[in-house]
Amino acid sequence: MTLSVPSPRVAGDRAVPRHRRRGTEGSDVTTSVAPRRSLTGAPARAPDPTVVGAVESSQGPAASRIEGLDGLRALAIVAVLVFHLNAAWLPGGFLGVDVFFVVSGFLITTLLVREHHEHGRIALRRFWVRRARRLLPALVVVVVGSVLVARLVSGDLLVHLGRQVAGALTFSTNWVEVTAGSSYFDQTAPQLFLNFWSLAVEEQFYLLWPLVTLLLVRFASARTRVAVALGVAAASTALMALLFVPGADATRVYYGTDTHLMGLMTGAALAFAWASPSLRLRLAPSSWGSRGRYAVPAAAAVLMLLLFALDESRAATFRGGILLASVATGVLVLGLLDRRSSGPSAWQRLTGSRVAGWVGVRSYSIYLWHWPVVLVVARDNPSAPGTSSHLLTRAWVVLVTLALADLTYRFVETPFRRHGFRGVGRAVGRLLMRSTRRTRQAVAGTVAVLGIALVVITWTAPRQSETAALLEANAARAAGGAGAAMTPLVPGPSSAGGASAGGAAAVATATAAASPTGGAQASFTMPTGPEIDGYGDSMMVGSVHALDYYFPGIRMDAKSNRRWSDGLAAVRARGDGNRRAVVLAFGTNAGVDQADVTAVLDALGSRRMVVLVNLMGPFARIDSDNATLQAVAKDRPNVVVADWAAAVRDNPEQLQSDRVHPSLRGSHLFAKTVRQALAALSERHTGVKVPLKDLPMP
Repeated sequence: MTLSVPSPRVAGDRAVPRHRRRGTEGSDVTTSVAPRRSLTGAPARAPDPTVVGAVESSQGPAASRIEGLDGLRALAIVAVLVFHLNAAWLPGGFLGVDVFFVVSGFLITTLLVREHHEHGRIALRRFWVRRARRLLPALVVVVVGSVLVARLVSGDLLVHLGRQVAGALTFSTNWVEVTAGSSYFDQTAPQLFLNFWSLAVEEQFYLLWPLVTLLLVRFASARTRVAVALGVAAASTALMALLFVPGADATRVYYGTDTHLMGLMTGAALAFAWASPSLRLRLAPSSWGSRGRYAVPAAAAVLMLLLFALDESRAATFRGGILLASVATGVLVLGLLDRRSSGPSAWQRLTGSRVAGWVGVRSYSIYLWHWPVVLVVARDNPSAPGTSSHLLTRAWVVLVTLALADLTYRFVETPFRRHGFRGVGRAVGRLLMRSTRRTRQAVAGTVAVLGIALVVITWTAPRQSETAALLEANAARAAGGAGAAMTPLVPGPSSAGGASAGGAAAVATATAAASPTGGAQASFTMPTGPEIDGYGDSMMVGSVHALDYYFPGIRMDAKSNRRWSDGLAAVRARGDGNRRAVVLAFGTNAGVDQADVTAVLDALGSRRMVVLVNLMGPFARIDSDNATLQAVAKDRPNVVVADWAAAVRDNPEQLQSDRVHPSLRGSHLFAKTVRQALAALSERHTGVKVPLKDLPMP
């Protein structure tokens, strides 16, 4: 579909004659003008270069390519890759996606404005076809390859596969997952195509923005176009801030196309302004006087600060942090556009380097492959952060990702981008026709087998991960399926089905005698099960059976998706009924809030033995959370930290596929870690060593 307009009005502030020549079919915004050849080896026409401006300025035609944008893409993909390798290394690395958004918004808007300027129309159908052949072939290859490999490694990597594939192939992953209620931040099942949410946002932008751009270049002045784009960016930022609720899951505001447009719109506003001769003169940092020389370094410093300072749990991320990163990226783009008579700037030389360019042109394939590779390697070679094996597996992830991305770029992306679906189809057809009959049969058979395998794998994919199944079973047990050991125990009559330490009556009696209420003397001898209360989130839920095995008679109040504030409410509700030893395991979902931890400990008092279980998982906040727990416990003689992080670091294979919750064997490691902490606390106060027997796996 081509929408033409009768007016000679163009992207800038003045009219220019309409050119009737037709552009190169399939031309696209690109930062590479390297010579190319057809699939048959014959020279092919070079792609249209990315232009600095869409119209002529006072200095003459602006038709040069934008050097360095591939280097900016390289910065973005490196940030995302490091974040997914280990979030603690670069807590705000997810902002690399927003760097991509700014670049995409700028380039796509530049392409549309330029086409309208050159031809007096925007060929929407051709634009959408170019986008499809730029994105779909590589995506299909990654989906097929990832599914087949994941099936060989672990069924847990295929949970809800049908939904994931449908979202990936229709570029609707973000809304599909929001509708399904899944979480980007709290995962009990690793999603193979979790990273495709951003592709969905971009594709939805590609679908709708050309229509808006057509109206703007037809009816609005340059200033109005910029104002509209900036207005949409501001509205999206405000909506994200409004819908974000501290402490609650932020998937909706992070995934939403409506709440995550600030980067794309910042880039679009920049493109509209740069296309206007009058506005363009004001945008170049070199025209800002003495301030201009510091603009790009300041923007780079701001972006780097955000990459290291923000994380997915901070309110600042969703209340202006992403917009600030987008604005900083916009300034960095201006630094690439600005051409000075003194020659390239340091920023332009850095982003124009061969290494940066190599990574940048492969950034799309790197982005597609890296997350499935992270999951497969992590499942096949478990490792814990802080160990040499973790560094080695992460290095292996990088090598495999780069190799796959290079192959995909060379043999999938490039042919389809240059020759289109028909061109590649004809070339493959000719190649097959020149092959032997046996070769054609082998190819057809392979395609058929792969197709059948994909259908079967998708159809039989599990609906629930092993982690989720274990948590569900243990939650039912903790809620009342384990007899008196799992139900509230208070002095007096107890229900039938007592704990294994002598029955309900004995448990109740021991609890009444040991509870440090009133003026009773505090006791720091090693507690037994009937003297222990447990409060926790899904980590404790996943270890219910093991805790009951090591501490028969323990009373547990454990539910998934709980926070420290929930633990505070539960402890206060029980009041003096809390037993003399209490195990607290919170923080998996929303981190550790020092004020809430302190309030819980104050509510329990100084005469109870208290164990704080620290955290391990692929979260940027892990180290700071554990440091907070350690700091809170330091000045309280009755409190000890159970070092679950160290235990898992030495035994990474005892985690589930989500790299957070313990496996069946890991739950026993969790219980033993708690037992060791209680023994250490007892020895600290009594001076008597507590013998701990190894218990066989039941």
